[in-house]
Amino acid sequence: MNILFLSHYFPPEVNAPASRAYEHCKEWVRLGHKVTVITSAPNHPKGKVYAGYKNKLYQKEMVDGIEVIRIWTYLSANEGFGKRALNYFSYFISVVVLSIFMLSRKDIVLSTSPQFFNGLAGYPVSKILKAVWVLEIRDLWPESILAVGAMKNKKIISILYAIEKFMYKKADYIIPVTDAFNTYISKIIYPYRKTCVINNAVNNDFFNPKSVDIEALTEFKQYYALENKFVISYVGTHGMAHGLKTLLNAAKVLRNRKDIIFLLIGDGAEKNELKKIKKELSLDNVLMLPQLPKDKMPMVLDASDISIVHLKRDKAFEKVIPSKLFESMAMGKPVILGVKGEAAKIINQSRSGVCIEPENHFQMANAILALKRDVAGYRKMSNAGMNYVRCNYDRRKLAQDYLNVLSKLVIHSDNPDAEYLNVSNQ
Repeated sequence: MNILFLSHYFPPEVNAPASRAYEHCKEWVRLGHKVTVITSAPNHPKGKVYAGYKNKLYQKEMVDGIEVIRIWTYLSANEGFGKRALNYFSYFISVVVLSIFMLSRKDIVLSTSPQFFNGLAGYPVSKILKAVWVLEIRDLWPESILAVGAMKNKKIISILYAIEKFMYKKADYIIPVTDAFNTYISKIIYPYRKTCVINNAVNNDFFNPKSVDIEALTEFKQYYALENKFVISYVGTHGMAHGLKTLLNAAKVLRNRKDIIFLLIGDGAEKNELKKIKKELSLDNVLMLPQLPKDKMPMVLDASDISIVHLKRDKAFEKVIPSKLFESMAMGKPVILGVKGEAAKIINQSRSGVCIEPENHFQMANAILALKRDVAGYRKMSNAGMNYVRCNYDRRKLAQDYLNVLSKLVIHSDNPDAEYLNVSNQ
């Protein structure tokens, strides 16, 4: 097949959508398919282009057999609604123009949402290239926007809901990443059965304790004085959705425990505010580092004892399964999870961590102390998490399941409505 993947983010960016797109595309290329990715110049989350790249109208490179086309977009930091919306819309315009003048016919156009305009771009591009349009849903917009209070204008909200409904109805097929997303979408497009869940997953070869460079790990722990410390880590975006003030409040509760340290790594819209709170509370037991390259992530998790996965307390986030959950489990790190719903089911079924109420810093602090005391229980959780993701959330396996769905869609594209009923994930 000839697959066109539209993704606002792609490596060397290190966020979840970039990793998911890259891992899937890499596997599809390995299996003999031609894959083209259209993305922006890498700039997330600060809106500044990474060294070695430029925000040009058009630039092309090969990444592990994937043809990567980078197009011009209006650059903006990952904060503030107006500039970010312009950033997303400029991608939409650039990719549509590119498809008119420079792209050949494709079998599949796969667009991923959020962001809204990235997902929506799949509709005109698929029409121009006469291809099947598959819409991937990694998060529910505008629901998650409302959950963090980023949008209050009722007129704009109604427009966003209309766009959401339009995409679901016009897409030839929809790939949500959670069962909860699937239920939500199916209610909108009922009675049409054109969805299939392909969960987030993890590269178990990359996120593997055995793959970590011991010398580099030792240097990292020495440099940041993590030796002989019980390290509680949060690695990822410091955004409005993540409720990371809860971690700082938990650190405040445990400030007299000199053997425990909190490690927060990443950037995002809330990073400066979190730094301010850390300073105001004189939290010497909190270490905040900037975003690190993807290849450092296994080492960072290996240097940790517990991984925190947390979102704000809101019904919208009960449908979400943060991808960092699988990475922590793969590295054998028990998870303290402050997310209800489907993510909590995974922790409970796998017995790989402790679930707490979102935004409850007392429960977080108590869970940390309990895991530190219970050495045998800690080891059981560590082994349980690694075994569970290897069996159920292996990236290569799910990428192949994804490819099977795409293959069926191409084979039966002349009579889609009848055949979609037979497409299902394994």
